[in-house]
Amino acid sequence: MSFINLSIKDKVLKGEIRLNASKSISNRLLMIKALSKEPFDILNLSSAADSVCLNKLLKDFTKNKTSFDAGAAGTSYRFLTAFFAIQKGTQVLTGSERMKKRPIGILVDALRSLGANINYLEEEGYPPLEIKDPEPNSVKELRIPANISSQFISALLLIAPIRPKGLKIILEGEVVSLPYLKMTLNLMHAFGIESNFEENSIEIKPQNYKGKNYKVEADWSAASYYFGMAALSQSCEISLLGLKEKSIQGDSVIMDIMQTLGVSSRFEENQLILEKHETEKLDFFKYDFTSCPDLAQTVSVTLAGLGINASLTGLSTLRIKETDRIEALKNELEKVGLKLVCGSDSILQDGQVEIDSDTEVCFETYEDHRMAMAFSCISLLRKIQIIDPAVVKKSYPKFWKDLAQLGFEVEEES
Repeated sequence: MSFINLSIKDKVLKGEIRLNASKSISNRLLMIKALSKEPFDILNLSSAADSVCLNKLLKDFTKNKTSFDAGAAGTSYRFLTAFFAIQKGTQVLTGSERMKKRPIGILVDALRSLGANINYLEEEGYPPLEIKDPEPNSVKELRIPANISSQFISALLLIAPIRPKGLKIILEGEVVSLPYLKMTLNLMHAFGIESNFEENSIEIKPQNYKGKNYKVEADWSAASYYFGMAALSQSCEISLLGLKEKSIQGDSVIMDIMQTLGVSSRFEENQLILEKHETEKLDFFKYDFTSCPDLAQTVSVTLAGLGINASLTGLSTLRIKETDRIEALKNELEKVGLKLVCGSDSILQDGQVEIDSDTEVCFETYEDHRMAMAFSCISLLRKIQIIDPAVVKKSYPKFWKDLAQLGFEVEEES
């Protein structure tokens, strides 16, 4: 097993980072391109492993291949399940061992109600799947729980205009990760698809996607790690390139969150400038991450470094990500003196990272890219080791090189 030693001689951060393109946007664009009758080019496509995987599998489909392995790419797996469900022929869709433990039943049940012919090849409710010719179906309204992964709902939205009668989705309960649904609808709109989203109802009538070239903006989730580092720095002036001020990515809310933790940010000449500013330490931090769950790990680690006790809620989807992210946070933060009380969708954390400049602490990543990148922030406080550093390729392959560019000492060993 390989690992990285990570440290920095001082807590001064200065430099320029060109962020990787958004994999969330890239993956949705790849699906729209596959569903469109009009060709177009995707400019600045993400180099994230998930996007590379999805692009390859969609190309394999055009070559009449029938067996597909999505590996650990959750978004790719969900999107392809819906895509194959409306195609002719038989396709087998599998994934990594972790993927086989991530539930897919709600999406499969929804697709079956729309005429999909899907069989489980191993455990009921989980990958791998065999997806055969769809059956004629006139259903045009679907009711599904609103608190499921937004990827399930986005998968259904993307195929909705292709269905003969379109689709109306009624979301029952509180909607989770709403910005990701809006991202999907915004991108569909950019390619000519009209939708009606009122209260908990989304209706899309039969339409055709219209081809147009599209440039992918940088990834706000990736930007969040630099906000965390800035908060734990002594001084900071980092320029992040490629982000949009008016972004369709919900994770841009990190600007507001980190403003309260001592990080000022401003757009200037097509770049986002991060600076550390003096701020009164909060007595307690409370935040609902229902709309931006991918930021939770970064914010939790940053709070731990600052010694700010906190209540983090809206974390239900973190249990079924690349790992159980709530349990993973608890395990790893306890190594540096934090106390975490975890519920099904919440974390109550207490304490501050123990600072010891002479010893290294080793953090597991649980095959989760966000664990590796979030915990890298602690290297501003003490020497650390991170197990399986290559895991970052899932969303940000050049992350460690970019840290070295900022002055971090990055030493990889195997």
